[in-house]
Amino acid sequence: VQDAASSRGPGSGGDEGSRRRWKEEICRILGEIQAPLSPLLLRLCHWLLPKLLTRVFLGVQLHRGQLEMVLRAARTPEVPLVFLCSHQSQVDGLLLSFVLLSQGIGVPRVTVGARTSPRLRSLLQRLGGIFLPSGMAQTWSERDDGLPGAVLDAYVQEVLRSRQPLVLFLEEPPASLQLADPARRWLLRLLRALRDGAVPDALVVPVGIAYDVAP
Repeated sequence: VQDAASSRGPGSGGDEGSRRRWKEEICRILGEIQAPLSPLLLRLCHWLLPKLLTRVFLGVQLHRGQLEMVLRAARTPEVPLVFLCSHQSQVDGLLLSFVLLSQGIGVPRVTVGARTSPRLRSLLQRLGGIFLPSGMAQTWSERDDGLPGAVLDAYVQEVLRSRQPLVLFLEEPPASLQLADPARRWLLRLLRALRDGAVPDALVVPVGIAYDVAP
């Protein structure tokens, strides 16, 4: 992050005022990515979500054998879990978060698409949602993303080091069977973290979500 900030201009790393401005800019970018979790909202959502699911669906089915494998993997020391998921509807993130939390795996950090109102974005961030910084989610390119990309790299590394479950949706609903541009950016950060040795390894869990009728 310091390297990216210093490359932005000649006054990036000199006096106290410029350092303060860059720190404020970095904090602003980080605030676009995530927010501190709200225990009150998490408890409220954990209480409300089963009631909502029973009204929307006749039932939710999980493969118990596969779930037991995930629970065993979650006990692997020093190795984070990364869930790579298909994406059928906007309910997927809440549904998967509820399943992981109810099974004792913890509150995951869930990637959320850019087409979200500011109020909903703020709410989802408090529940574990994470977003690409503004401007990064528009088009995909392999060029360096400057300071926002550096902050995002550092953030993903910290999530992996702290062993928070990370949920990456590979598609944009309705599923198009193509890797979405935002997913490419998140996967690039994951690969960089592994390449740079932020964590020794990561356990990748493929997740398929299907509905008889998508909500």
